[in-house]
Amino acid sequence: MASSTTTGALYDLVTGDEDARVCKDIPAASCQDQPRNFFAYLLANLLTKVADELASARLLLPWLFGALGAPLVLVGFLVPIREAGVLLPQLAVAAVIRQQPLRKPVWILGALLSAAALALMALAAATLSGATAGWIILALLVLFSLARGLCSVSAKDVLGKTVSKSRRGRLMGLSAGIAGTLTLAVGFYLELGVPAQTGVGVFVALLAVAAGLFALSALVFQGILEQPGATSGGGNALDTALESIGLLRTDPLFLRFVLVRVALLSVALTAPFYVLLAQQHSEGQLAGLGLMIIASGLASSLSAPLWGWLSDHSARWVMVLAAALAGVLGLVTWWLTLRPQGVGAVLLGHPLSFATLFLLLGIAHAGVRLGRKVYLVDMASAEQRAAMVAVSNTVIGGAMLIAGPIGLLGDYFGPALVVLVLGLGALLAFGLKDVSEPGDG
Repeated sequence: MASSTTTGALYDLVTGDEDARVCKDIPAASCQDQPRNFFAYLLANLLTKVADELASARLLLPWLFGALGAPLVLVGFLVPIREAGVLLPQLAVAAVIRQQPLRKPVWILGALLSAAALALMALAAATLSGATAGWIILALLVLFSLARGLCSVSAKDVLGKTVSKSRRGRLMGLSAGIAGTLTLAVGFYLELGVPAQTGVGVFVALLAVAAGLFALSALVFQGILEQPGATSGGGNALDTALESIGLLRTDPLFLRFVLVRVALLSVALTAPFYVLLAQQHSEGQLAGLGLMIIASGLASSLSAPLWGWLSDHSARWVMVLAAALAGVLGLVTWWLTLRPQGVGAVLLGHPLSFATLFLLLGIAHAGVRLGRKVYLVDMASAEQRAAMVAVSNTVIGGAMLIAGPIGLLGDYFGPALVVLVLGLGALLAFGLKDVSEPGDG
């Protein structure tokens, strides 16, 4: 009883509910369990966020492939497999999930499979090298991505059933902020505590820790008290997928949201341009990786709580502001690259310059991710939430694969094309209807 009272008091302190606990858009039976569910979801979510950073396909795995001597062509598959593998199968997965009155077990299964995939990656990295290691890790990355897809399509449904509207953004903001701080510590360790010429051992350790964090997150998530929900729509996977895609035709607001999300994908796709510039101005040592991880962690810890608070008032404006920040950053960076003998050479040649760029880009990326997640959860009804998550994620997965050649064009012509897309993303987000409800505290 004392533990329950303490949890409730801490929940009221974090959310500002005080005497009147907010219970909007969740089953009545879940209201009294909300403090417990809030913190269980918070802890499980931040554990997986840290684990994802330790196994990042944009930073850690490319460095690992280089240390293993894997063919460079395999490095190009890392991000598409990591992202599309999560997103593309979700329409079929969502049909199966909707057959289950409880979606929590699906998330737990995804977390355990993620742990197994990362543990096997660590084993492969410790015992193999060259192309063999690269192909095996890529195959395990497919498993990892599919497992993360199970978590993605079920997580928002569990969140929508257990945590009140106007409190979800705060939860995800706190989770991302704490996870960012922990990631920051990892970056400092790599920057200051690991020799620049360290081999694959440090990556094996990071993958093993990530696997352990996913296993722990499954145990924590088990503590969520989820009420049974609707099971409508859980039929034949193909029929249900086609029916779900029909939401793009019948729901204009959802269609516009998906188009905005496609445009905002450019914020994530901008990162390789900054990696390319950083490689051109550094020796590519482990110290450079540490600085980028520090910037990424600092961005989340600084911005995510604020983005979360703002998203509870207007998730639409969070997307607008984040996209605008990324657009301005791209314009400034592009302008600096056009002056290789002047101010551009001075600023871009400094070791902290790209850490600052990654910091600002990370702040923008955190806003885009958190804003669109809260917007979708607030926009969708309980009956349509899983289907809308799956449809939007599937569209984004396909768009990411199609966007590959655009990235190659950007490699040759600079970030100008990406900047234009970022501007389009901000414009589309501005036209979205507000669906958030400002909190009572």
